[in-house]
Amino acid sequence: MSDLDNKINTHFQGLVVRKDLVKTVKGNAIVPSYVLEYLLGQYCATSDEATIQTGIETVKEILRKHYVHRNEAGLIKSVIREKGRHKVIDKVGVQLNDKDDVYEASFSNLGVSKVLADTDTVKKHPKLLTGGVWCICDLEYESSENKRISPWLLQSLKPIQLSHFDYDSYLATRKQFSTDEWIDLLLQSIGFNPEMFGPRSKLLQLVRLIPFCERNYNIIELGPKGTGKSHIYSEFSPHGILISGGEVTVPKLFVNNSNGKLGLVGYWDTVAFDEFAGKEKKPNKALVDIMKNYMANKTFSRGVETLGAEASMVFVGNTKHNLPYMLRHSDLFEELPAAYYDSAFLDRLHFYIPGWEVDIIRGEMFSEGYGFVVDYLAEILKTLRNHDLSQDYKEYFELFSDISTRDRDAIQKTFSGLMKILFPHGDVCKDEIEVLLQFAIEGRKRVKDQLMRIDSTYTEVQFGYEEVGKNRQELVKTLEERQYPQHYFQGAGSNTADGGTKSSETKPTPLESEADLEVELNEQHLVVEENQKGISFDDLLGPYLKGATDIVITDAYIRKFHQARNIMELLETIAKNKSDDEEVLVKLITIEDEFYSEQQKEYLMSIQENIWSAGISFSWEFDEEKTIHARHIITNHGWKILLDRGLDIFQHFDGKDAFSLASRIQKYRLCKKFEVTVVRAVV
Repeated sequence: MSDLDNKINTHFQGLVVRKDLVKTVKGNAIVPSYVLEYLLGQYCATSDEATIQTGIETVKEILRKHYVHRNEAGLIKSVIREKGRHKVIDKVGVQLNDKDDVYEASFSNLGVSKVLADTDTVKKHPKLLTGGVWCICDLEYESSENKRISPWLLQSLKPIQLSHFDYDSYLATRKQFSTDEWIDLLLQSIGFNPEMFGPRSKLLQLVRLIPFCERNYNIIELGPKGTGKSHIYSEFSPHGILISGGEVTVPKLFVNNSNGKLGLVGYWDTVAFDEFAGKEKKPNKALVDIMKNYMANKTFSRGVETLGAEASMVFVGNTKHNLPYMLRHSDLFEELPAAYYDSAFLDRLHFYIPGWEVDIIRGEMFSEGYGFVVDYLAEILKTLRNHDLSQDYKEYFELFSDISTRDRDAIQKTFSGLMKILFPHGDVCKDEIEVLLQFAIEGRKRVKDQLMRIDSTYTEVQFGYEEVGKNRQELVKTLEERQYPQHYFQGAGSNTADGGTKSSETKPTPLESEADLEVELNEQHLVVEENQKGISFDDLLGPYLKGATDIVITDAYIRKFHQARNIMELLETIAKNKSDDEEVLVKLITIEDEFYSEQQKEYLMSIQENIWSAGISFSWEFDEEKTIHARHIITNHGWKILLDRGLDIFQHFDGKDAFSLASRIQKYRLCKKFEVTVVRAVV
């Protein structure tokens, strides 16, 4: 186990589970992760391997005996009839039979309905009345001569949820972890390997948790397929419900006026709409109007009566076009149905998760480390709904005064949610608060900037903050604003990066087939943000390497395969920028790996042999004193390129996938955050 895994097991003993065990026990059981982890938490919440293996077998046996597969429903019914009673794991829903004045349960997989349920059970678990709840039940069969009486009896019912949660103990234990450790623990808890994510990408994953801990929080995520947008809302918590297809009726969501029955928003903490995008969809206009009022005021009407609820609303869907296409030709809401493509509805959204920044899920991204049993974390988040940390930034920062009340509320709700998730114990420094505040502002700014394209009545707003007591102001920009400024500022009331209005006459235009013209190179400092795309060695370094015949690369960390691959790709850039009849000498100064020296040398020798045919003489030298720390490239024609991350600027991608653009073309890779400084060097 890693040091973090040992620490997790020490401080949260019995409340964590190894995340890869879910796959081990799931088999062909179509059951949410929180159900499996509930069982794993009973038998495998330990670091002892022998106990884990025994627990796995126990859980498998429980699932084998009691989980109801649809195709085996007939067999289970027979078992219950012959034995008289049998324990089943199934999704149970309850309805009121007002003719006979009784509650009747239905079992989703078993296919049994009209099972008598007592009033106390329904009062204790009201969510049984909406959407159904996964439960462990004792079901009895008792035949009767009266054919109107159902032979099925619900003897006992236990929702698969944590029975006890000690909030004070949770806060005390949180103090034992650093911020980075805590973030990694949360990432592992939702099933991901934190090593595969940068700081910004981790926040993008964790912001999906805010609807579970923040009341009436409205969030949207649109992006490409396969990024796990709906996973958390379907698998993560027994307090949330995912509506497949993105369509629902007014009675089901809010209230049935004919019988007064509350809808989903009255019972669930989070209501998520899957497959929300799709221009061809035609949702009920009345539903959209009620939803707009609910998202703004937390209330909805039932005839003459106004009711309140606290369910957060989540909208997830796929986009058909990539980011630059949407920015140039339409907007980031272009895929929504016409009824939702309404500025009044969109203005109710507190945060827009940029789904194009979230990597497509690959097997290597799943965690094998320890994380909270998801039901435990779900209870943590539910408890945190009673807290408000939205003002905790005001000791250090103030939002710009021209930010509207609605924008301010959105920013503060996102900030509050992130604070609850990361710093519930209140031990947080100014720099950490600033990171969360910037992130919250950016998510709301993404919504508002697109509204300005859609509706000309929206006026320009400067999104930013100032530090209390100091003359420092910070303008906040979205990542796509930095990455595609030539496309970003379009539409009604659009504003530029420096706060002015960009007219069509001042928009930058690309050079027309002048690629071969010599461009004057200057000293520069470049900052690339995490998850930014469009960066390549050819564009970033190529112009400064062109014409050099002697190049020295200094980097202490050229040891692993991906680091050696980076060197090879840099040599490819050099090869593209030299003529066939020229020879370039390239020398690498690095440090010999203490444990895998032979593998390291094998990589370097392979590079040397393969690049020789391109007219590049590659050599390397190990710094025996192991004192080098700086990473830079020096050319013999006057340039020194300072690289704070060396060549390791790209996030993990599947290099084994021959059909992945990211593995073949650098500009399609997500970047880590890094800085490059180019200065004149003494030759």
